[in-house]
Amino acid sequence: MPVNVALGHVSNAFLIAALVIYSLSVVAFAGDFAFGRPRRAAAARGQQAQERAAALTAVGAAGRTAPAPAPAPAGAPGVPEAAGGPGAVPAPGTVPAPGTAPARGAGAGEPGSMPEQAVPALRAIREAGPWVQTALALSLAGVAFHSTAVITRGLAVHRAPWGNMYEFVTALTCVAAIFFLFVMIRYRAWSLGVFVMGAVVVTLGLAETLIYTAAGDLVPALQSYWLDIHVTAMTLATGIFFVAAVLGFVYLWVDRYTRRVAAGRAAPGNGIVRRLPGLEQLDRLTYRTIVFGFPVWTFGVIAGAIWADQAWGRYWGWDPVETWAFITWVLYAAFLHARATAGWRGRRAHYIQLLGFVSLIFNILVVQVFIAGLHSYAGVS
Repeated sequence: MPVNVALGHVSNAFLIAALVIYSLSVVAFAGDFAFGRPRRAAAARGQQAQERAAALTAVGAAGRTAPAPAPAPAGAPGVPEAAGGPGAVPAPGTVPAPGTAPARGAGAGEPGSMPEQAVPALRAIREAGPWVQTALALSLAGVAFHSTAVITRGLAVHRAPWGNMYEFVTALTCVAAIFFLFVMIRYRAWSLGVFVMGAVVVTLGLAETLIYTAAGDLVPALQSYWLDIHVTAMTLATGIFFVAAVLGFVYLWVDRYTRRVAAGRAAPGNGIVRRLPGLEQLDRLTYRTIVFGFPVWTFGVIAGAIWADQAWGRYWGWDPVETWAFITWVLYAAFLHARATAGWRGRRAHYIQLLGFVSLIFNILVVQVFIAGLHSYAGVS
């Protein structure tokens, strides 16, 4: 069937509208940083409570040899308040009472764990303030326009809408936006919206200005149902890894600032850092994101090998794109392995996962464009 050029133009119009709406959502998320309700006082109390609980747990693990402290009035400095008070520390293994938010970093002793939120999502959004509500509404509208742009592109070309680099980038950023909205609402991570949605805006803007490709037919080598299987899996995984990479950059920035404050080389009280989740929570959120995306990437690599056997008569031929896809898989596998077995957390683990994302981007932007191979179908002249 011939390409529907008019519908292709409609798709591009929806994508530009999504880009504008996403930009407005970033402004709204930034407005929450500047003018939103302060939400760090309770978090600071929760962190102090966590530190006190960790100290008590350490004493108990040592055989409880230290003498029990004398009773002190609730609310005294350094002493947990009575149950239900602002600084209350739940006993190990207990669940917070309904309607109370768990202390920041709770569950840090469980690898990859993250406390469930007791407050329903809609109530949490209402309590977050008008800036967050506006940003979420704009983000949802942007996702609706973005998804419509991807779908109409597919209808215009009568195939899966990721047959060249431009279509691949627009699709993966759509996946990243949808996935992050789910993560943000589930874990009340409003303060991360300005970073992730900002990265989506920059990536979409570069795609529209530098690698835009008009709707057209596929090259013969890609005209297979395996395009819907292999490239779909790679698109989903790349969108998820995109979110993990942004979270990793945020983690390293906060970690660097924290270490500089501890060394006396920076002034404490940075307004942006104070509104961000804690380092432990950022670490666990990034870990969960990669755990979700890694099996999808693995399936995509396996599907690509099966497609290669049907197209070229071999499962693996060390083509440049195949090789870098495998290198990316190894780096993300190393991140998960190191974190699960060696207990790596913090900077070292995030360096590994960011190296994996650099390998992925190098494969897309360099290998597929400048290195000749069987996968040179980027469509970028």
